[in-house]
Amino acid sequence: MPLSLLATYVKIDGDISIFFVRKGSLMAPQSAYCTNIGIEVHVQLNTKSKIFCSCSNQISQQPNTNICPICAGYPGVLPVLNKEVVNRALKIGLATNSSINTTTTFARKHYFYPDLPKNYQITQDTKPICYEGHVTITDQDGKPKKIRLIRIHIEEDAGKNTHSATTNESFVDLNRTGTPLLEIVSYPDIANAHEAREYLKTLRNIVLHLGIGSGNMEDGAFRADTNISVRKCDDEKLGTKVELKNINSFKFIYDAIEYEVKRQTEALENGEKIFQETRLWDTKNKRTTVMRSKEEAADYRYFAEPDLPPVYIDDQWLNDISQHMPELPDQRLQRLMKTVGLSAYEASILVDDLALAAYFDTAYHAHQSKAIINWVLRNVLGYLKEHHIELHELKVTPQLLAELVQLIENNTINNSVAQEIFAEIASSGKTPSSIVKEKNLAQIGSIDELEAIVKRVISDHPEQVAQYKAGTERLFGFFVGTAMKATQGKANPQIIGQLFKKHLSQ
Repeated sequence: MPLSLLATYVKIDGDISIFFVRKGSLMAPQSAYCTNIGIEVHVQLNTKSKIFCSCSNQISQQPNTNICPICAGYPGVLPVLNKEVVNRALKIGLATNSSINTTTTFARKHYFYPDLPKNYQITQDTKPICYEGHVTITDQDGKPKKIRLIRIHIEEDAGKNTHSATTNESFVDLNRTGTPLLEIVSYPDIANAHEAREYLKTLRNIVLHLGIGSGNMEDGAFRADTNISVRKCDDEKLGTKVELKNINSFKFIYDAIEYEVKRQTEALENGEKIFQETRLWDTKNKRTTVMRSKEEAADYRYFAEPDLPPVYIDDQWLNDISQHMPELPDQRLQRLMKTVGLSAYEASILVDDLALAAYFDTAYHAHQSKAIINWVLRNVLGYLKEHHIELHELKVTPQLLAELVQLIENNTINNSVAQEIFAEIASSGKTPSSIVKEKNLAQIGSIDELEAIVKRVISDHPEQVAQYKAGTERLFGFFVGTAMKATQGKANPQIIGQLFKKHLSQ
C-alpha cells in the first residue's frame, strides 16, 4: 500500500468497504470500495469406480495404470454413467438446500490440453443436476449469512501433467481421467477472505459428513477457483473478475484473497485498469502472479453429449436418498449444544474434525458425561500432538476414556490420579480399572480415615496453625497438600478441604 494512503474497513449493507484517506489529511474519505467473491469448488467423489467406466477410482502411485480405452479417450468408445455418482450429487444437493432437476443432461465441453485425450470434457451445461441452493456461514460479526449457489453439476476430471524442472520435459498421467467430480458454483455473495474461508470450510464439512469424498486439498480432492472483483460501492456493476487458481489450503486462499483485494483496490485508486486474468499464489513471496490472460471469454462449443441419455429423477429416487442422509454439520452442532450441553466453541471443534466427533460420540454413548469433552480436547488432543500420532493410533479408546471419567465421577479416583492413569492407558492400552487395582490407586473414601489424617497434620504443625488463625490464609493450601501427600494423592481433595475448614475453625 502506498505510504501516502491509510486504509480503514467499514461494513455497509453486508459488504466490506475499504476507505482510503490521504495520510495526514483531515479531509473526508475519497472513495469506498466493495469486494465481490464467487467461488467454483471441485469435489472429487470417492466412488469405487470412475464416472463412465469400470476402472478403479483409487489413487495409484504408478502412472497410467488405472486406465482403459474409455477414460483414456480412444475413438469410438461409449461411456456408461456410474449411478452412484448421481446418488452422491443428489445428497449434496439436498444438503445445500438446492432444487433438483428431475431431468438432467450431459454435454461436451471442447478444449485442448495434453491431459485431456478426447479434447473434450463430459460435463453438464443447460440442465445441471442441482441449482439455486444455499449454505449458511458465520460472518465476521458472528452473524449467520447465506451464500447462494448457482448450480451443482456432474463432470469428469482430466489427467495430470508433471513438468520436469531439470530436463525441460513434461509427462502425462491419465490415472485421474474419468474421476467423478461435482462442481459447486456460488453467486458472488462473499464479501471478504473470512467469509470465503468459512464458506469453503462449510462445504468441505458437508462433503465429509456425507462421506462422498475425502476432502483432501493437498491431493486435489477438494479444490477451489476463487473469482474476485473490486468496485466502488456506489457502482451497481461488478468490477473486472480476476481468478485465483490452484491454491491448496484454507490459509493460502485467505492470504491470497487479502492480497488480491488490496492489489485491485490500490490499482483502482491510482486510476489503473484491472485486467481479467488467472493468477497464482506465490506462497514464498506472499503475492499473486499472472498465470494467463482471460480478456476474451473462452468458447467451449458446448453441445449435447450424444452417447449419454437424459437422467430422469423421480420422487421415489429422491425419497430414498433423503431417508438415508447422515447427520449434517449444522445438525451435529445443534445436537452437541442442546442435547450434550457443549459450548459453541467445543461443538465447533468436533464438527470440524469428523474422526474426533465420532470418538467423542462413542465415549459419550458409553458414559453420558459432559466432562468427557474436557478430556478429549485437553488430554486426547494434547497426547496426539505431543507424540505425533493419529487418533486411530491412540490406545486410549473411547470406551476406556468413558470408563476413566466414570471412575472419577463415582469417587473411585481423583483427577490427579486420573491423569496418571490416562498416561498409563496411552502407553499400555490397559483398562482404567485394572490399573487402579494393580497400583492400588483407589481413592481413600472413609471419612474417619481422612479425618484422622487431617487431625494429625494439624497436630504436627502448630506453628502453621497459629499463623493461619492469625490471618495467613494462604497456608490452607499447605495443609491440604500435606494431607494429600500423606495419602499418596489418593484422597478426595474437596473432602480434605472441607475437613480442614471444620477443624481449623475450632
